[in-house]
Amino acid sequence: MSTLHEECGVFGIFSQSNSPLAETVYYGLYALQHRGQEGCGIAVCEDGVITAHKDVGLVGEVFSPRELSALPCGNMAVGHVRYSTTGGNERRNCQPIVVNHQKGRMALAHNGNLSNAGELRSELELSGAIFHTTSDTEIIAYMITRQRLRCGSIEDAVSAAMEVIEGAYSLIVMSPSKLIACRDPFGFRPLCYGQMPDGSYVVASESCALTAVGARFIRDIEAGEMLVFSKDGVRSVRTHCNTKPRQICIFEYIYFARPDSVIDGVSVHEARLRAGRILAQSCPADADIVIGVPDSGLDAALGFSQESGIPYGIGLIKNKYIARTFISPTQSSRTDKVRIKLSAVRSSVEGKRVVLVDDSIVRGTTGGRIVSLLREAGAKEIHFRVSAPPFLHPCYYGTDIDSEENLIACRRSPQEIAAQMGADSLGYLPLEKLSGLIGHSGCCKACFGGRYPTAVPKSAVKDKYEMKIQKE
Repeated sequence: MSTLHEECGVFGIFSQSNSPLAETVYYGLYALQHRGQEGCGIAVCEDGVITAHKDVGLVGEVFSPRELSALPCGNMAVGHVRYSTTGGNERRNCQPIVVNHQKGRMALAHNGNLSNAGELRSELELSGAIFHTTSDTEIIAYMITRQRLRCGSIEDAVSAAMEVIEGAYSLIVMSPSKLIACRDPFGFRPLCYGQMPDGSYVVASESCALTAVGARFIRDIEAGEMLVFSKDGVRSVRTHCNTKPRQICIFEYIYFARPDSVIDGVSVHEARLRAGRILAQSCPADADIVIGVPDSGLDAALGFSQESGIPYGIGLIKNKYIARTFISPTQSSRTDKVRIKLSAVRSSVEGKRVVLVDDSIVRGTTGGRIVSLLREAGAKEIHFRVSAPPFLHPCYYGTDIDSEENLIACRRSPQEIAAQMGADSLGYLPLEKLSGLIGHSGCCKACFGGRYPTAVPKSAVKDKYEMKIQKE
């Protein structure tokens, strides 16, 4: 993967009785670790009292056995793994966010990015709101609590807030007595739920997290739908359903999600195989072996091999103890991790014409380093194939593509990029073939084609509140 960032992963559980739920959330977050590696947190509700622990770091670093045992038993819990698409990598920006207000306490975990965060924050500040974080999740918390003062229930408050916030949000909200899960009307980011053998309900960003805790997958939460879990069972609120065209982020299938997940009825693994097959048809190459860049390039490489008839092989080995390069917040840390993250298998590539399949190229830095590794291992030719179209536009919905000046495809042709990386050729998945990955056209591909489902933010500087705080 060529250095991009994803948003976050959320996990929640509702039980009819007090239980040690923190451990279940811990394992659920472990399964979602690929969605965010900068910080994490867990909040547990015990008889209406919410106790939370969160910090920067991986799940296994933040939650030692001691930290886990310090969290009480409860009948609800919510967890979060984070990458900072909006707001810096600091403990104050970790989630869940816990709010105290006149109607009680609330914990909130958010996956996505608001496209109208700037104007909402300005409006709230002008009305007297004081922000403690630079994350747009706090904006959502403010909007819900403001509505809660006017509404008769927490679910009515969340529904009212959904009328105002725009963009991508898959939310889990925990009140003293209810767990609420909702997905934005476009359905940009995934959210699903299932049931444990003991009857507890589990909500997660991806189905792989349900499997990890032994829950039976029930279904995806629909775009615009809200599920309310309470002592009375599960209730679906569909006020915001079918109000917008479906716009699942296509990059969930290309890169973000785990291959063993199923999102909106589509297997991520199968989608990547299809991407590889389409790539082989659109950008063929004469070669001796097809290899993929671990991890998300492997399935597409297999699909390329199946379609082209060129043998599939293992040409790169990944150090499993290094976090995803894409989720490193600075260019210097990205470069350092690339140097120790991958190594070439000389016996697989030496003297051979290689098709190298990766899921994307952003700046070209990582791709160039990988090509160098293969050259050093004796590869005769390297034909770089990408299972996504070129990135040409910013994303405002949770993928950290925020500046065209940093996107190499905006400045150079495929031939020029190949030359810069040291590859013999370069081919991208055609934009018009994207829908073929998932079998329908209901996907967001704005970062490739420039057609945005929502209004483009007036200010696209994602770190402006960070800069403001540093200046002050």
